[in-house]
Amino acid sequence: MDSEAHALFERSLRNAVKDHSGQALDAALEELGWSGAMAIEPRAAISILFRLQGENNVSSSALGQVVLFGLGPSDKPVMGVVLPAMGEWDPPGTMDGHGLAVNGLAPAALRAQESAIVVASTERGTRAVEVPTTSLTFERVRGIDPNIDFVRVSAADIGTFTDLGPTAPDWSSAVALARLALAHELVGSCRTMLELAREHALGRVQFDRPISSFQAIRHRLADTLVAIEMADAMIDAAWLDGTPDSAAMAKAVAGRQARTAARHCQQVLAGIGFTTEHPLHLSVKRTLVLDGLFGSAVPLTRALGEEMVRAAQLPPLLPL
Repeated sequence: MDSEAHALFERSLRNAVKDHSGQALDAALEELGWSGAMAIEPRAAISILFRLQGENNVSSSALGQVVLFGLGPSDKPVMGVVLPAMGEWDPPGTMDGHGLAVNGLAPAALRAQESAIVVASTERGTRAVEVPTTSLTFERVRGIDPNIDFVRVSAADIGTFTDLGPTAPDWSSAVALARLALAHELVGSCRTMLELAREHALGRVQFDRPISSFQAIRHRLADTLVAIEMADAMIDAAWLDGTPDSAAMAKAVAGRQARTAARHCQQVLAGIGFTTEHPLHLSVKRTLVLDGLFGSAVPLTRALGEEMVRAAQLPPLLPL
């Protein structure tokens, strides 16, 4: 994709994200051929869309398509996929002699589809199966950010499903791509929080001066920008490195820096930032949810550290 095509693609996605969310955004992305663009240039398609979703605080089913793309080639048409439960990154299904059990999340649009893909852990590794949605139980998630429109997906002892092939799905690659997508979305949300704080600092007057002239306020805004750029640089390095560990690092850094950005921007906005009249709370809530998907910053960092101790070696230097 040359620079002109890249700019046109980003402009088209920006218009779609600006005017749509949820299933309406899914339809707009299908019309734009976003999934086809992801198959050709995954980094460009994923980075642009998810950054824009974060900036505009909208949601879609694109994360599931990213997971399906990461699982590997399939002759099945694009359909919904069950994601891991909040805070988890293991496959959402488990399979034993009693059948298939499911515990995960999915966009609410999955309820309208005839079947869903579930990746399950078995004694011999992972399997991808197609399950009728009538076998699944859906419960609307009414947590800190209901606007993200997720549902809990659960089931026990499902005996009717279709195996999607003899080849084991590449779950680690799917998780890595999903983490990169979420990292981009976290950075997009952070940039919106920074812009809200910057605009407030320019317009709020204290002691006959805009508070943007106060050194303490400037430090808060500067520290937020440094946190965002650090996360962005880590994401770029993870794309270049291409390993699941670097994707986990990028997701962990983005989650941690999102909390840093939220803290500093809240301090700049002061009392108005605590109200529902001001849009800051929308981005803060969204970053908390995004941080939890596919593992939040704290458990991811712990898992990476435990792996380094087990392997008794540091990870290779990331490309700069």
